Amino acid sequence: MNRKRKYTLCGGAVMVLLLGHLTTALEVPLDLQQPPTITHQSPKDYIIDPRENIVIHCEAKGKPHPSFSWTRNGTHFDVDKDPKVITKPNSGTLIIDTSGEKAEVYEGVYQCTARNQHGTAVSNDIVIRQSKSPLWSKERNEPITVQVGVSLVLHCRPPAGLPPPIIFWMDNNFQRLPQNSRVSQALNGDLYFSNVLIEDTRSDYICYARFPHTQTIQQKQPITVTVLDDRPAGERAPSFMYPSGMNSTTQILRGETLELECIADGLPTPEISWDKESGELPRSRLSFLNFQKSLRISEVTEADGGEYRCMASNHLGSAYHIITVVVKAAPFWISAPRNLILAPEESGMLTCLAGGSPKPTITWSINGNSIENSPNDPRRKIEDNMVILSNVQTGSSAVYQCNASNEFGYLLANAFVSVLAEPPRLLTPPNYVYQVISNRPAMLDCASFGSPLPKISWFKDGQTLLDGEMYLVHENGTLQITAAQPKHSGKYTCVATNNQGSKENHVYLEVKEPTRILQQPEYKVVQRGAKAVFECKVTHDPTLILVMIWLKDKGELPDDDRFVVDSDSLTINNVMEQDEGTYTCIMNTTLDQDSASAMLTVVERPDPPIDLELTDQRERSVQLTWIPGDEHNSPIQVFLIQYEDSLHEPGMWNNLTEVEGTSTTVLLDLSPYVYYSFRVLALNDVGLSEPSLPSSQYRTNPAQPDENPSNVEVAGTEPDNMVISWQELTGLQSNGPGLQYKVSWRRQDVGGDWMSVTVANVSEYIVSDTPTFVPYEVTVQAENNYGPGPKPEVVLGYSGEDRPMVPPESVQMVVQNSTLAEVHWKPIPSSAVRGRMLGYKVRYWKERSLLREDSQPEDPRVLILSGNETEGHLPDLHPYSQYVISVLAFNSKGDGPPSAGQHFETPEGVPGPPAFIRITNSYLDSLTVEWGPPVDDNGRLTGYMLRYQPVNNTEELKELTFLANETSVTLENLKYSTRYMFYFNAMTIKGAGPAITTAITIMDEAMTSRQVDIATQGWFIGLMCAIALLILILLIVCFIKRNKGGKYPVKEKEEAHQDPEIQPMKEDDGTFGEYSDTEDHKPLKGSRSPSNGTVKKDDSDDSLVDYGEGGDGQFNEDGSFIGQYSGKKEKDTAEGNESSEAPSPVNAMNSFV
Repeated sequence: MNRKRKYTLCGGAVMVLLLGHLTTALEVPLDLQQPPTITHQSPKDYIIDPRENIVIHCEAKGKPHPSFSWTRNGTHFDVDKDPKVITKPNSGTLIIDTSGEKAEVYEGVYQCTARNQHGTAVSNDIVIRQSKSPLWSKERNEPITVQVGVSLVLHCRPPAGLPPPIIFWMDNNFQRLPQNSRVSQALNGDLYFSNVLIEDTRSDYICYARFPHTQTIQQKQPITVTVLDDRPAGERAPSFMYPSGMNSTTQILRGETLELECIADGLPTPEISWDKESGELPRSRLSFLNFQKSLRISEVTEADGGEYRCMASNHLGSAYHIITVVVKAAPFWISAPRNLILAPEESGMLTCLAGGSPKPTITWSINGNSIENSPNDPRRKIEDNMVILSNVQTGSSAVYQCNASNEFGYLLANAFVSVLAEPPRLLTPPNYVYQVISNRPAMLDCASFGSPLPKISWFKDGQTLLDGEMYLVHENGTLQITAAQPKHSGKYTCVATNNQGSKENHVYLEVKEPTRILQQPEYKVVQRGAKAVFECKVTHDPTLILVMIWLKDKGELPDDDRFVVDSDSLTINNVMEQDEGTYTCIMNTTLDQDSASAMLTVVERPDPPIDLELTDQRERSVQLTWIPGDEHNSPIQVFLIQYEDSLHEPGMWNNLTEVEGTSTTVLLDLSPYVYYSFRVLALNDVGLSEPSLPSSQYRTNPAQPDENPSNVEVAGTEPDNMVISWQELTGLQSNGPGLQYKVSWRRQDVGGDWMSVTVANVSEYIVSDTPTFVPYEVTVQAENNYGPGPKPEVVLGYSGEDRPMVPPESVQMVVQNSTLAEVHWKPIPSSAVRGRMLGYKVRYWKERSLLREDSQPEDPRVLILSGNETEGHLPDLHPYSQYVISVLAFNSKGDGPPSAGQHFETPEGVPGPPAFIRITNSYLDSLTVEWGPPVDDNGRLTGYMLRYQPVNNTEELKELTFLANETSVTLENLKYSTRYMFYFNAMTIKGAGPAITTAITIMDEAMTSRQVDIATQGWFIGLMCAIALLILILLIVCFIKRNKGGKYPVKEKEEAHQDPEIQPMKEDDGTFGEYSDTEDHKPLKGSRSPSNGTVKKDDSDDSLVDYGEGGDGQFNEDGSFIGQYSGKKEKDTAEGNESSEAPSPVNAMNSFV
C-alpha cells in the first residue's frame, strides 16, 4: 500500500495547526459553484513612494471566477479610460504607471468589488497617500549663551513628513552627539540639558531628519552654544522641563505602543523613576529608555489605563508629575462572520461581534448594498449583530458584509452564504501517515466538505472511537489523542456522512520514541592552547534520522578547522580566548529535538601588572602601587614583588615579598645603601605572569650594619691553630660602604683579655700558636664607614686537635664459645685524648688454625666502639683457631697508638656438612654411598653418621656410624621399587654437624644403569658405525652412476608427447635450460622455462619424482641433474637457479633420506 508520509512536528506545532484549522473560514472546493471571496488586498492606509509605480492589490476567488471593478472617492473608477492604469489578468489588482505623472494625482480612497452570479464581495477602503519629505524651513539660528549649571533646550522642529521623520543630533563630522542622563533627546526630537557644563560649548549642534520612505536626510542649520562660568548656577532641586505642571493626560489606542516621557532639570543631575498609582507596571511588556526618562509599554490593553507617576530626585529634593493614560480602542473582532454552507431547506445564522471604545456600530450589507436597501426576503431576519436565515432555497446564495465602526476606525468582513446540496468529500489525502513522539498529542486530520455539513466518525481496527479522556474529536473532524502511546500506532478510518451519502478515508499513526540526551556536555575550564572536548551522547528512535547541530552562543560554529564535530562530541583544538562562550548540542530528528548546553571558559596566565608607582617614600620603607593585568578568567591568587639592587647586584632580581591577589598596594621594608628597582608578577591557577616593567629607581641612604655575620664556627685544622669562620654579609646587608669584620677571641678556661683583628672581604681568620684543644670564646662583629653593627653573640669553640697519646691498658679476653669472645680494657686518661674522643677500635684477626699447620693468617677485622665504651664482643670467630687482638683510641684527628697484641684460642666446634654425598652401583636391592670430608672441620673429626629410611613409610630410621678415615659404604637388603631418603653428618667431640641429604628410587636407578651399560658396549658402537658407513658408500655410488650413466631423456620425451607448447631453448641442440619440480610435487612435463625460472605444468607421466620424494630439481646447461631431492623444500627457486656447484655426496644422501 502506498502511503504519503508527513513528518509532523508535534507539541506546540500541532496545537498551532489545530487552532489554525479550527479558526479558518470554511473552505469550499473551487470546483463547486460559490460566491466570490476576497483573498488579498492592500492595507487600509497605503503610503506610496512617488518614485515607484502604484500597485493596489485586490485578489478574489469564486466559481465562476469573479469579475472586478473599482470605486475612487465613492464613485466608479473607469480603469479602461486611463492609459496609465492597467489591471492584472484574472485579477482586480491595479498597476498605475506614475512615470511622467505626479503620484499625488492618484491619491484618494479606493475600493475593489468582486462579483459573480452568486454574489458580490467588497474590499476595505484603501486610502492612497503619497509619502512626503518636505524641506526644512529656512531660519537663522541665533547663538545661545548660558551660564554653567543652568538647563537648556535645543529645539529641532523638523518638517512634517509622511510618515514622520526619524530625528537624531550629530556634529559637523557626522558623529552622533553623546547622550547621557544629563543630556538626552526627547521623543519630539528636541535636545534637553538638565544642566550645562563648560565642555558643552560647541558650534555644531545639528538636528537631522531621516525620511524612511524616500531614504532622504535633511539637516537643520547648526546651533552654537557657549557656556560661561563667570556666574555659575548653584545646586538646585529637580523641576520638570517636560511635561510642564503637575499633571498631564495622554490617550492611546488598544494594541498600540505607549510612550511616556519625563525630563527634569536640576543640579546635580536628577535621577528618574516610574511607578503606577493604581496597580503594577506590566513587567513583561515594559521597557525604560533614554536613561530612564522614557517608559514604553507595548501591546497596550485597557488594563494599562490609569495614572503613572514619574519622580525626579537628587540630594536636594524631588519632584513628581502624574500622567493620566486613557486607553481607547478602534474596533476589533470578537467574532467575525464566517462563510456559511447550507443545504436547501436548512437554516443558519451569521454572527458579527466586535469590541471597541466607544462601542462600535454594526451595519450589514448584502452583495455590497445596504441590507435596508435590498429586496425584502421573508426567510432573512436581522437582529442586532446577527443575520438569521431559515428554510433557504437554491439560488439564494449571496455575500454579506458586516461593518463595525467607531470614531477610531472600522472593520469590514465578507461572509458568503452558499446554498447547495453536495455529498461528502474528504480533503485529507488518503493513506496519510502521521508520526508523533510518545506521550505527546497526536492530531489526525479529517478535513471534509459537504452540504449539509458531514458528520465525522472515527474507527480503529473496526472499533468506534468515542470521545473521552483518551480521544477527542473536534468540531472540524480532527481526532486528538491526548498522549500518544506505542499501542496507538496503526490504521485509523475517518467516515464523513450526510443525507447525500458518505465517504471514508484511511490514515496511519506511527508513535516514535523520544530523542533524549543521555550524556550532556559539561562545563569546561581550559588553558589557552589546550584542547576542549564536549560530549553529547543521545538515544533516539532508530527509525528516525538523527542530525547533530552544535551552536556557539546561539549562532553557528566558527568556520575554523580547529572545531571538529564527531558523531557524539565536539572537539576544539588549540583553544583561543575568542572560543569562550556557551556551546549547545542540538539533536534533531524530523519529529523532535533535545538540546543541552555547557560553557567554555578559557584561562591563561595573567597579564603582567602595569603602572607601578612609588609613594610615601621614607628611609626604610616605600609604598608600591600597581594596576593588575587581565587575569584571563582565573583569579589572581598572589602578587610577587621582586627587587633589583643595581648597586651591589645589577641585573639580579630577588624575591622581596608577596601579597594576596586582591591587593594592589604594599608597604615595603627597605635596607640602607641600596639602589632599588621593583617589579610585580601575578600568579593564578595557570601560572606566573611575565614581570611588569620595572618601577622608577629608589635609593636609600647608607647606615651602620643592622646585623652581624651568621654561622660563626670555631675549629682547628692543626694542633697549634684555631680557624674562625663565618658567613659574610651581602651587599644588601652591608648598609653602607667600607664593610669590615672585627674578629675577637680569648681562652675560656683561664679568662684573660680579648684579642682582636679587623679583616675585610674574607670569611675566615686563622689564629696561630694556640695550645692543643683548649676552649675559646669568639665574636665576629660587622662594621662599615658609618659605624659598628650590633653587639655580637659569643661563640664557644676549641683550638686544633692532635691524636691520642697512649694506648688503652689492661686488655683482657674472655672466650665465650667456639665463635664468640669478649674483650675488656681501661680507658685512656682524658689528658691523653687531645681532642674530641670519638671511641675505640678493636683490631683482631685469625693467625692460624689449631688443626692444620699450613693455614694462612686472615685479614684483620675492626670493631669500632663509639664514645667511652670499654668492652665489646667479637662475633663470627672460627672454632679451633688462634687469634691476635689489639685496642686503640681515636679522635677527630686520627688513631692513637695500639695496645700490645694479645693471643687467644677458640675451642673446637661441630663440623660443617660433608663436602658431598654420592650414590653409585645401584642395583635391585643394594647401592653404594660415597662421601667427602667437610670443608670446615672446626676441630678433630671423630667419624660420620648415616641415617636412612624409605620415603612415606613408618619404618624407623636406620643409623650407621663410620670412622673418620672411611669414605664409602655399600648398603644391601634394600627394597626394590622403593624411594629412600639419606641423611649424612660429620662429627667432632662437640657433636654432629649439619646433615647433607639425598633421595633415590632403587628400581629406576637399576633400570637406568642397565640401559646405559648396553649403550656403552664396544661391540654395539662398532656395529652402528659399520651400518652407517655402508649406507653412505651405497648412496655415493648410486648418485655418481646417475650423473655419468645417462642424462634425463628430455628430447625423446618431447618427441613422444608432441606437446605444441614445448619449444627448445637453444636452437643449436634443442636441449633445455632448467627444470624445477613444483611445491605440491605434481609430475613435471617437458616445457620451456620462462624468464623468471618457473616451469609450466602439463599431464606428462614422466617425472623426476621417480627419483625422490619431491623438492627442487635443476639441470645444468647440458641437461644433467645438479639439484637435490628431499621431502621438504630447503632452498627457494632463486637460490636453486643461482647454484652452479658440482653435486656433493651429502646432497645426494639428503635426497634419499
